[in-house]
This record gives sequence, structure tokens and C-alpha cells, in this order.
Amino acid sequence: MQIGDPVSPEIATRTQASFARQGLMAYLGAEMTEVRAGQVTIRLPFRPELTQQHGFFHAGGTSAIADSAGGYAGFTLFPEGSSVLTVEFKMNLISPAQGEYLEAIGRVIKSGRTLTICQLDVWGVAGEARKHVATGMQTLICMKDRPDMPAAG
Repeated sequence: MQIGDPVSPEIATRTQASFARQGLMAYLGAEMTEVRAGQVTIRLPFRPELTQQHGFFHAGGTSAIADSAGGYAGFTLFPEGSSVLTVEFKMNLISPAQGEYLEAIGRVIKSGRTLTICQLDVWGVAGEARKHVATGMQTLICMKDRPDMPAAG
């Protein structure tokens, strides 16, 4: 399987179910819009509550969706029964984050047995216009035989 290839329905369901257990993503109003092998897209619609003092998306929200997009990109390649944790990530905020929504794309650069490296990119989208607002790198660890906590119910 190559990065960007379609995933099985089982992997898509497992990835979406894990994302749905993230309280922060639900609180922010983020949604996972695409799941491919080693590549995940997360969208964050604009709301005034997500801004900083100049009216741009806050770096915390920008970084959070980038972190989750990369984490789940890696997760799509991990074995069943495992989970994902971020070990480290760095973001460069390259332009004010503004638009109708932000779109974070996480893409696996190298998948290893234990550590996985991802490229993170965030775009501000307004109508047909897309502006690159942040880029970064991330290291993930595959938590073998340590599945996510059960969904709250």
C-alpha cells in the first residue's frame, strides 16, 4: 500500500472511531474529512471563539488539528489493537490563519515499527482560495497492544 491509497472500510472506521473519542477535537468543532493510507485531513470551521486578539485562528487550534491529522495519518498504518501517541512535533506558523475554515493534512513520511515521522500542513480556506498558514514535522509512537480507551457512554 502506498501513501495516499484508499484504506479498507475497517481502517477508515477504526480511525474515525478513535478521532470521535478526542474530546478536544469535538470541543473545537473539528471534523475528519478524509482518511487515506498514511494521510488524513481534518477541517476546523471558523468561529470567533477560536481566534486570537487579531481575529485570526489561534495557533493552539491550528496546531491541535495538525497534530491530530498527523497522528491519525500514522494510525492508519498501525496494526489493529494498537494506538498512537505524539512524541514530539514542531510547527512553523508561516502566515496568519484565516478563512472560512482551516484544513490540516497529515502525511506519513516514514513509517517504522515503533516511530513514525509525519509532515503537517495547514491551509486557510476562503471560497476557492487556499493559503498555506502552517507547516511542521511530527514524531509518533505506535503503542502496540494498547488500544484506545473505550468510548465514553
